[in-house]
Amino acid sequence: MAESNGDKQPIIVKKIKKAGHAHHGGAWKVAYADFVTAMMAFFLLLWLLNSVTEEQLQGISDYFAPVVISRSESGAGGMLAGQTLSEDGARISDKSPVITLDLPSVRAGGGPMAPELAGDIPPETPSNRELEADEEQLREALRKREQDAFDRAREALQAAIEAVPALQKLGKSLLIDNTQEGLRIQIVDQEGLAMFPRGAADMYLHTRRLVETVAKVIDRMPQTLAITGHTDATPFIDDSGYTNWELSVDRANAARRELVRLGVPEERISRVVGKADREPLVDDDPTSPRNRRLSIVLLRGTGRPGESGVAVPLESRP
Repeated sequence: MAESNGDKQPIIVKKIKKAGHAHHGGAWKVAYADFVTAMMAFFLLLWLLNSVTEEQLQGISDYFAPVVISRSESGAGGMLAGQTLSEDGARISDKSPVITLDLPSVRAGGGPMAPELAGDIPPETPSNRELEADEEQLREALRKREQDAFDRAREALQAAIEAVPALQKLGKSLLIDNTQEGLRIQIVDQEGLAMFPRGAADMYLHTRRLVETVAKVIDRMPQTLAITGHTDATPFIDDSGYTNWELSVDRANAARRELVRLGVPEERISRVVGKADREPLVDDDPTSPRNRRLSIVLLRGTGRPGESGVAVPLESRP
């Protein structure tokens, strides 16, 4: 039995222990994320620094520059700018830089102004209300000047009538007044002194003399003209159907032709109208001879810019 046991080989069991790996965990991920964030912030800073101007960079640099703050209660915004007349008190440190910041200019309505406009601010331009006031003053001055010219024209006409004995009896046939439309010069019939033959449009000689005097004044004025013929309410009609309407138009046209012959430019005549008996001068007597008349109006506001007309003494022939 002993031999048999000695013949057996011993069984050797070899155990190999492998070294265990350390557990890494997720800490590296946090470190990597911080690194990426820092790089992104770095590149963003580089981009921002590249997009600003030198003046802005200088302002940022001055903002972070160290300053010395005085502990004195005297303040630094007073009259002496933080300094006192005595040796004690707050003083300006000669070691700290002085910070100067260019603040953006502010508009009247609030909000910053564009940098290119923040320098010299031009004087304020006139408002629309001021311009309208100036235009109204100018129009008022022109109206007054034109009215003064109308007054001088009326005086010149009246003086011319009085200066000529042959025309003095026609003084009551000439009516001059200011209307909203302009200066109106009317040549009217008197009792026993008509301007035209009955039912005709051919002027009498004294009518031509009166129109000639009026033309001398008109020639010195820049306004355009409106000529109107009027008749009385006496019915007038011939076999051809010719009525007061045609008669009033023909008399207005006769006055137009006479003015043109006397030198008044035809382009100054704005309109020629016949109104028959529709606008009587004597309302309570439609058949009054004074309703038969010619009306010549210097239209207000039609002169050339800067002109209002000046009536000078007329040279009437004897």
